[in-house]
This record gives sequence, structure tokens and C-alpha cells, in this order.
Amino acid sequence: MAKTDAAQGPLTPAVLHILMALSTGERHGYGIMKQVESDSQGQVKMGPGTLYGSMGRMMEAGLIRESAKRVDPEMDDERRIYYELTGAGRGALEAELNRYRGVVALAEGRLAHGQ
Repeated sequence: MAKTDAAQGPLTPAVLHILMALSTGERHGYGIMKQVESDSQGQVKMGPGTLYGSMGRMMEAGLIRESAKRVDPEMDDERRIYYELTGAGRGALEAELNRYRGVVALAEGRLAHGQ
């Protein structure tokens, strides 16, 4: 498994959003785009170029993998490729969330002490 900056953090916003979208289960590309939009309350709209470019790098880094190709009953008869987190992907997401927690704790501490 190749180790890249994406696997070491900090993660790009696109990678973070994709990992979060996949953290609750496997999804196909369109489903990931819709989940990112929902998670961000419409603030982040990820287009196909950003999504699939990021996902290609994430697969190379071992953060995600293709899980299956099947029909999405809510969409149409088209077979779609589904993606899922790997153990490394879940670890990268947890590390990034811990990094954010540290930043927030530092900021809150400074605000509380007027620094």
C-alpha cells in the first residue's frame, strides 16, 4: 500500500469530505457527491472532476477501495461502482478528527484566556 500525503494528513477538504461520506457505509460516486452536499448543508458541492480525481489518489494511497458494482434501487438500472473505506482510510479520518480537536481546544483555550 503506497503511503502519500493523503494518508499522513492534514487532509484536503475534498478528501476529508469523501472519507466522512464513506464513514457510515459504502456509496457510489453520485451518492458520495450528494452526501457531501448534505453533510455541508449545501456549502460544498463537489463536481465529478474533484470527486474522481481525489478518489483516484485515495485508492492509490489505500484509503478507499472499490467494493462492488451493483444496481442502486433508488437511481435506475445502471450498475454503479461502490466505494468503501479501508482500515487506513478510517485511521486517516480518525487522525484528522483528532488534529481538528487539538486545534479547537487550543483556540478555545486562547479565547478563554484572552490570548
